[in-house]
Amino acid sequence: MAQLSDDCFAFGGRLLSLDDAAALIARQVRPIGGSESVVLALADGRVLAADFLGASALPPFTNSAVDGYAVRHGDLAATGETVLPLMGRLEAGVAAGSIVPASAMRIFTGAMMPSGADTVFMQEDVRVADNHVVLPPGLKPGSNVRLAGEDFAAGSLALPKGRRLRPQDVALAAALGAARLDVARRLKVGVFSTGNELVSPGESRSGPQIFDSNRFMLLALLARLGCDAHDLGVLRDDMAGLAKALRTAAAQHDLIVTSGGVSAGEADHVKSAVEAVGSLVFWRMAIKPGRPVAMGVIDGTPFVGLPGNPVASYVTQAYVVRPLALALMGADIKPILPLPVRAAFSYRKKPGRREFVRVSLAHAGDGLVEAHKFPREGVGLLSSLTQTHGLVELPEPATLVEPGEMVGFLDYATLM
Repeated sequence: MAQLSDDCFAFGGRLLSLDDAAALIARQVRPIGGSESVVLALADGRVLAADFLGASALPPFTNSAVDGYAVRHGDLAATGETVLPLMGRLEAGVAAGSIVPASAMRIFTGAMMPSGADTVFMQEDVRVADNHVVLPPGLKPGSNVRLAGEDFAAGSLALPKGRRLRPQDVALAAALGAARLDVARRLKVGVFSTGNELVSPGESRSGPQIFDSNRFMLLALLARLGCDAHDLGVLRDDMAGLAKALRTAAAQHDLIVTSGGVSAGEADHVKSAVEAVGSLVFWRMAIKPGRPVAMGVIDGTPFVGLPGNPVASYVTQAYVVRPLALALMGADIKPILPLPVRAAFSYRKKPGRREFVRVSLAHAGDGLVEAHKFPREGVGLLSSLTQTHGLVELPEPATLVEPGEMVGFLDYATLM
């Protein structure tokens, strides 16, 4: 289990910026340790536990990049066309011998280049007649040839430790001959909700109760991060029961995440329960939505209490839980970079905080992509997450957005 100091999340300032939060997590959180070997088919989304060095070169031999005709460039005429006899044929997967000087050899994509040949003419660019090939002038030496090791040299670093593996990374490992990869063990995360007003979907709901949704959103987001997320259900508003459940969860998990129930209200018992069995600090974050976030440590295991409103919970998960979970798994965390789109809405904000606006994208008449703000306000509207494509990120100094301005867009997929 994770072993953090009780004061690792302490912050003395009035408001914590997203950049400060990321720096604090990077500075204070250490990986949980432990690794396992997985087959390539199960490696996507996992965090690489050690540098992966290619045992062989890629490509392993010099080969043709096209279907065409292999030649020695020195046999070509200085000016005008060159006519060479056709001698031999090479298909992919067949060992190549040597090319006969002053001749051309039929070759196919991926086939090993014959010794002595250094250039390939594309079949579309030549004429063939009477077992001779007519080659046009102007082709440079080495054209249409993939050199051995031009992608990766044998023994070079192919994938660095800490890389959160993507399908293209898995493809590279496969191309270099790896059948398995060493990855960090999955982070065990306990997720629960609190409140007498909550019931799980499928259970009987009385008039004043609502179905719990945040817990399932968080479980899904954590699973997409590669975590082993455990559903701990709904805990009732009882301080002693909460404290016992938290201590049990801390002993069995590397991270505990919840939403709601951590404010200073007299019915918010999570705050008191965490303080009874561990330490708790509040991050007043300079963001909207999602300013209040509770950070704590219970017997060395980190605890994160997110806001109860779904949109605020979603945003703070992306900017607090996500980097924390990745840091615990030893991932090399890259900044989330927004892409420029044109605003098709007006918006006012206070300076000094970063705000996130839910938007949908559409092509304008001039072909540019425009962001359209969700028509209704409210951080409790799940429809604002399901009926939009992502978030527009407005930086701290900004105070006004007018239609036609360029703004930064974050697709929801980049936040997972």
